Amino acid sequence: MISNKDIKKYNKSSSYSYTLGAFPTFELLENYPEIVEKIMIHTTAKQEIYDKAEKLCEQNHIQLVVNDKLLEKIREKENCIAAGVFDKFQCQIEKNQNHVVLVNPSDSGNMGTIIRTCAGFGINNLAIIEPAVDIFHPKVVRASMGSLFRINHQYFPSFEEYYHKYGENRSMYPFMLKGAKKLGSFSLNRNQPFSLIFGNEATGLDDSFLGVGQSVLIAHTKAIDSLNLSLAAGIAIYEFTKHYF
Repeated sequence: MISNKDIKKYNKSSSYSYTLGAFPTFELLENYPEIVEKIMIHTTAKQEIYDKAEKLCEQNHIQLVVNDKLLEKIREKENCIAAGVFDKFQCQIEKNQNHVVLVNPSDSGNMGTIIRTCAGFGINNLAIIEPAVDIFHPKVVRASMGSLFRINHQYFPSFEEYYHKYGENRSMYPFMLKGAKKLGSFSLNRNQPFSLIFGNEATGLDDSFLGVGQSVLIAHTKAIDSLNLSLAAGIAIYEFTKHYF
């Protein structure tokens, strides 16, 4: 059990992290109650927030504390009136399911938004190629609105490691400004799971990815040089999953 004196600003080396905000905290409680250490509520929280937290904590035998100073030690915004303390966890992505692959992502907000988009369109497996942002950083968890607790994720030291383990019998689609075909201009292979591959926010994917599967271009006007990573991923995820809905 993590004591109150252990509650401090997030540190990547710690074995635990936080959900900052009521919505991601409830997502944590509803999807991963077994990893929750405690729930903290601020005295300014609405009664319905407290009542829901109390009910979920009682159901799962989780400690619930009302402690303003404790919450204020870790929250980044004044409107954060609830937080969860949870143990970091490991999981593996599923071999025969569709994947999103992020190569060296560096922005917490982008990663969180992409996680939420993945969950919203039924892609429940995220591969992350290192070096990369820490998926357990509270900024990622908050940007995902707790969708982190609805998907599988796995880190890989290199794309080659990911490809070696999951590349067989899989359609690969690296998204690049030099992509050989425009998104929407080619037929998808519905008989194989796919991987949608995206590069770093600043540099994208290097030219070596032109030889990986079918490289794809999201066409846009010359008014911009490129799309934001989370926006590009959202467009691609929608295009590849729209036939499911």
